[in-house]
Amino acid sequence: MKAQSTSAVVMVRPCEFFPNPETALDNAFQSEAGRDFSATVREDAQVEFDLAVQTLTDAGVTVHVFADTPSPIKPDAVFPNNWFSTHEDGRVVLYPMFNPSRRPERRRELIDRLRERYRITEIIDYTVFEERNLYLEGTGSLVLDHLDRVAYASLSKRTDRKPLEKFCTDFGFEPLTFESTGADGRLIYHTNVMMCIGTDFALVGLEMIREPADRIKVRNKLEATGRTVIELSREQVENFAGNALELHSETERLLILSARAAKYFTSAQVATLQTFVRLLPLSLPTIELAGGSARCMLATIHLPIR
Repeated sequence: MKAQSTSAVVMVRPCEFFPNPETALDNAFQSEAGRDFSATVREDAQVEFDLAVQTLTDAGVTVHVFADTPSPIKPDAVFPNNWFSTHEDGRVVLYPMFNPSRRPERRRELIDRLRERYRITEIIDYTVFEERNLYLEGTGSLVLDHLDRVAYASLSKRTDRKPLEKFCTDFGFEPLTFESTGADGRLIYHTNVMMCIGTDFALVGLEMIREPADRIKVRNKLEATGRTVIELSREQVENFAGNALELHSETERLLILSARAAKYFTSAQVATLQTFVRLLPLSLPTIELAGGSARCMLATIHLPIR
C-alpha cells in the first residue's frame, strides 16, 4: 500500500564531519569551507546525531543506525538520502552523485543489512549516468509525492533531466520540473531544501522558483492533489524550514525538522501544521554547517517488511 510517510528511516553516524570544500561550490546553505575544523566539530556532530536518533526513537520511529566507515574520509556521510532510496515494491535505487568525494558514501553492504528485515526485490543502479556527467541525488533532488505519483525536481548541477526522466519512467512518476534560486542568484542545489510534501500539506518556497509560470504550476499541482500549501519565505528556506520530513509512529504523524527551522515558522504556519502533524524539532547547529539539515539525514524506508 502506498503511503506518503514511513515509520522507519536509515541514519548514518558520522565518523568524520566537516563542511566539504567540494560541495561548497554550489551549496549556498553551507558554512565557510576550508576552515580548520577541529575534532570538537566532529564530536559535536556525533552528539547531535545521537540525540536526534534518541528523539526519533522516543517518538516511535524505527531508526536503523549504521556507522560510517573511516576510509575514505566522507565528510557528508551523515546525509544518506542522496545516494539511495527505497520503494513500496521492494526496489532500491542507487543514484549518480555530482561530487566525486561523495560517491564512496554508496555502500552495498548497508543495503544487504536492510535485507535482513525488509524484502528487497531489485537494486536499480543509475550510477552509470556519472560517466555522462549527469546527476540525480536521491531524495535531495527528488521530492516525491508517493500518493499521486509526482516527482518535483528543482533543476541544478545535481539534478539533470535525463536521469530524472529515467527514474520517472521506471517508477511511474510524473516529473514536474522548475528552477529555483537563492539570494545570490545561484540555483538551489537540492529540491528538498525548499520543498516538503506531507500527506495533507506541502511546504514550498514558491518565491524562490525563478519563472512565475512555474510557481503557478507547482502550486496548482499541489492543490490539485489535495494538499494545503504553506508558502515559505526566502528567509525561512535559508534557515532550513523547507528541509523537513513527515514520518509517522503507530499513533501520530510527525514533522521532523531542525530546531533552527522551527524558530522561523510563524504562529499561523505552526497552527496550520499542527492540524496535520506534531512538530518534532532536532537540535542540529553543527550538522547544519555542512549545508544540510534534518531531512537530509533521513533516508526513508518504504520497503515491505519480511
